[in-house]
Amino acid sequence: MLIVKRILQQKVLWPVLALVLVLIWFLAELDRVQSESITSWEKDPEADCAVVLTGGANRVREGVDLLAKRQIKKLIISGVHQDSQLREIIPTWSYHPFLREEDVILDRRSGTTYGNAQQSLPFVEALRCRKVLVITSELHMHRAYLTFKSSFPDYIQLTKHTVNNSRSEAGVIELWTEVLKSMFYSLWAY
Repeated sequence: MLIVKRILQQKVLWPVLALVLVLIWFLAELDRVQSESITSWEKDPEADCAVVLTGGANRVREGVDLLAKRQIKKLIISGVHQDSQLREIIPTWSYHPFLREEDVILDRRSGTTYGNAQQSLPFVEALRCRKVLVITSELHMHRAYLTFKSSFPDYIQLTKHTVNNSRSEAGVIELWTEVLKSMFYSLWAY
């Protein structure tokens, strides 16, 4: 009781209350980010297109495998570095004899998850894709999917296709960073 009385007397109730609310929000967002599960091992999806968000080695590989198995017709790789070439991004290209370069679109303009969604939409619409897989890692899927869902029209069916995290996404700092990004995105992006 003495602590509560002191807080009320010192007019720090609102900052303390705000801090508690932010902490509760952080923990709730942490739970949502961690609740994503890997689906790439469980399902063999079929879709018109897939959008791979760069940032982890497993992501692009999964998109290429789906294209090679003809589970998707077109692959959009979003967030590609300006100077990168297709064969650099997909070094296993020669092992997939049925892949055609015209079935892979490189989005070189995106630098953020929001940019991935905004820059991918014109490609998806131009290709007349109605079923689209969003391919990204377990850590990134919550924010990516909600961003795509808010950016894409309702007539385009989005499906999560989650791959395991890369080594660079495996630490506590990366998890907390993703939670903070998700909190920020929830204020303006979805």
